[in-house]
Amino acid sequence: MGWGVLQDPKMAAPPGTATIGASPAVEVGAGIKHLKRNGNIILQPQPSDNPNDPLNWSAAWKNSIMVLLAFSSGVTTALGPMVTPGLVVVAEKYHVSLDQASSLLIGFVAFWIGFTTFFTASGANIWGKRPFFVISTVILLATNIWGFFATSFPSLAVMRVFQGIASAPLETLVTSTVSDLFFVHQRGSRLSIWGCMLAAGVLLGQTISGAIIEKISFEATFGISALIFIPILLLMYFVVVETTYGGPRSPNVEVEEKGSSWSVEMNEEKETYRQQLRLFRGRLSTESYWKGVLKPLPLIAYPAVLFSTIVYGSYFTWLLAISVLSVNIFSAPPYSLSPAQVGLTNLPLLTVALIGAPLSGWMSDAVVKYMARKNRGVFEPEFRLTLMLIATPLATAGFLGFGISAQQGAPLVWPMLFMSIHSLSVPFASQASLTYVIDCHPKDANQAFVTINFTKAVFTFLVTTYANGWMAIVGPKGVFDGITLINIAVCTLTIPAYMYGKRFRGMVARSKLGQKLSR
Repeated sequence: MGWGVLQDPKMAAPPGTATIGASPAVEVGAGIKHLKRNGNIILQPQPSDNPNDPLNWSAAWKNSIMVLLAFSSGVTTALGPMVTPGLVVVAEKYHVSLDQASSLLIGFVAFWIGFTTFFTASGANIWGKRPFFVISTVILLATNIWGFFATSFPSLAVMRVFQGIASAPLETLVTSTVSDLFFVHQRGSRLSIWGCMLAAGVLLGQTISGAIIEKISFEATFGISALIFIPILLLMYFVVVETTYGGPRSPNVEVEEKGSSWSVEMNEEKETYRQQLRLFRGRLSTESYWKGVLKPLPLIAYPAVLFSTIVYGSYFTWLLAISVLSVNIFSAPPYSLSPAQVGLTNLPLLTVALIGAPLSGWMSDAVVKYMARKNRGVFEPEFRLTLMLIATPLATAGFLGFGISAQQGAPLVWPMLFMSIHSLSVPFASQASLTYVIDCHPKDANQAFVTINFTKAVFTFLVTTYANGWMAIVGPKGVFDGITLINIAVCTLTIPAYMYGKRFRGMVARSKLGQKLSR
């Protein structure tokens, strides 16, 4: 059937194509009767027989790690935009322009996150993710204490550089941890947990910080953040063990089927909890560190990575752009809202995002399982891109409506409604782009997300630096009309990505670049 995904004439099953649907007809034709499965779902990737393989860990343990990392990532993400309600206050207090305050206190964080990921992703592949998660949390605790005691704008700006550097692991290694712990048919729902926490971080963080800035002080936001990172650090050390697995996994392992479970032969002793708490395990890979640092650069040539980079980077950037510009819009007449009231405008967006994130996660897994079942059990990563059919019209309506209502000074309910519509589009676009690249290139997930996040960081830096100046020239309608046109052009890329994605994956697998990078 194929669902419109064109076959690769030179390779029947390029990397990413997998059989996950089990039925008598499929099994006879594909010779997969003895593959490990969960009910009628064939497990991809196939877990090894090693009890230390994270794929074999209990669901409770894996989900605990996922929830804690998602929460920590959400809190870390909040550190960037949480200062947004106080930008006007900071600009007046330290006698700097609004664009300068936005650029150095928000854009700097995003830029340094993107830059640092080149080094942390390579290091995580070699020494594991756990040390980076723990050390990152320690530094974030320290920088928040620094921010609380800062007494000058330069001190705040320098602190934000270190905060951006320390944020990199918690913002970029969580997605690849999902591929360490979960099977293809489970990844969408788990990424939705992460999506919920990110949305809560970006939006609820601003709501809370707005009240703190108005009732206490701007610096108090960092003091309270420091208090939150104390329990996060303790839980990070005792719950988030190493998930990187370098052992072999056999693609065809015969097992005794018992309902929805699979047997695991104890070929190797299971590590004790105390052993799992080791922070450093030595080298887990023989790969060159500096080769890993540079690897994300050529990955942009992979069509799946390029597509996901553009889509995820742009949608996240527009979300932050609306957030930054709405502060200027809502602080001025006819709205004239205080910092706390500006923060409260994010509550409807948060509600919508908390609905959209789990819904998009459920749909991501449910839709691809349905499409695979109708495709003789064969899963194609391109099936994930169907979620863009929901994201595109929602984003378009949100941008156009917000620009027009803000330009006309419409009652507050109207710009907030259109902001919420756009907010609903973000989890669908994020699910489509992130799960797509994980499914296409799971072994390169760490470096692929470096490419994605660095581009996102550059976009964010540019928007936070120039957005208010742009709006001062052309007005809200002019800004969001332009964003609408750019976003439609970006979303149109979904059509060739969906139709030719399988052929692109085959081209990458056969190319000299693909073979060189996979070594």
